[in-house]
Order: sequence, then C-alpha cells, then structure tokens
Amino acid sequence: MSMGKIYESIDDRVAQFIRHQKLFFVATAPLAADGLINLSPKGLDSFRILDEKTVAYLDLTGSGVETIAHAKENGRITIMFCAFDGPPNILRLYGQAEVLEPDHADFASLRELFPHMPGTRSIIRVHVQRIADTCGYAVPKYEFVEDRTQLIDYSVAKGPDGLVEYRREKNATSLEGLPGLDNFNGEATIT
Repeated sequence: MSMGKIYESIDDRVAQFIRHQKLFFVATAPLAADGLINLSPKGLDSFRILDEKTVAYLDLTGSGVETIAHAKENGRITIMFCAFDGPPNILRLYGQAEVLEPDHADFASLRELFPHMPGTRSIIRVHVQRIADTCGYAVPKYEFVEDRTQLIDYSVAKGPDGLVEYRREKNATSLEGLPGLDNFNGEATIT
C-alpha cells in the first residue's frame, strides 16, 4: 500500500490488509449539529468482506446503541483499520450502513459467514463508497496477545432472557434519544 492512495474497490491487497488486522474502529454521527460523534473499537472475528464494495460486521450487545441509531437515522459510517505491526498504514472505508436485526431477510444468510458469538444483536452491512489509505507513520507498533473474552462471557452469563431485558433497558435509544434496536431478542439462542 502507498501513502495517501484512493482505491476503486476492495482489491486483493486491501482485503489482505483488512484480514490481517485484529482491531477496527467504527465512527458514526447523528444529523444534529450538537449530537455526539461516536467512535467504537471492534475486535474478535467479527468483520467480513462481502464483495469489492460491501462489508459487514457483527454487532454485539453493549451498553450503548449509538452506531445502530446513527445508521438508522442517516447511514453515514467510517470504518478504520490501523497497522499495529508490519508496514505502517491506515485504511478507511467510508460508506452507508444498514442495520440488519435478526428479523431482517438477509440476517440469517449473512450470520452464517461469522463464527457463533453469544450476544449478537445485529449485523451492520456497509455499502462502501470511498476506500482510502494514509501513511500511519505515527501509529505505534503493538503486539497482539489474545482476544478478550469478557463480552462473550457476559452474554453467556446473562442468558437469553437477561440479554432481552438488558437490550430493552440499554439499547432502545441513543444518547440523543434516537431510536435504537427494534428487536430486543437478538439471536434466538446464545449457546
């Protein structure tokens, strides 16, 4: 990859870079000028390239629902990958996100592309409009040790009924009061 390049699509080199990363960041914002910009780190084996202009990631139960609410309101999203090992690079995918909750027609077929992860509440599918990289020269080197298990362990401990109640309480609206999840059930089972 080169410094400051724009790509027409997710080609083999871009795909290889993405697949090597253990961490990515998701940024969204509401339309309101005084709304909060959300930036979330994501990990685990939760990201997939669907085709040269479409990607998706598993959205796991969490304390907030900002990405879902912002995507439902306006769809704007940026996904960023940073090279923490190997040659320096930062890659951004800009696009339009759609939220696929378990009752969405495409949810089941896309879900099969990912490993089972308890606590899955939706899939965020992104139609990529711009692909760009930058140097990443200021990004420090880090060594990947292992994935954390706390989020999965928490979902298993909560159980299906506990997750439904948690989502109903914490994931109905965003910090700005935008609509969040429509379906609090998430996946039918968590085992």
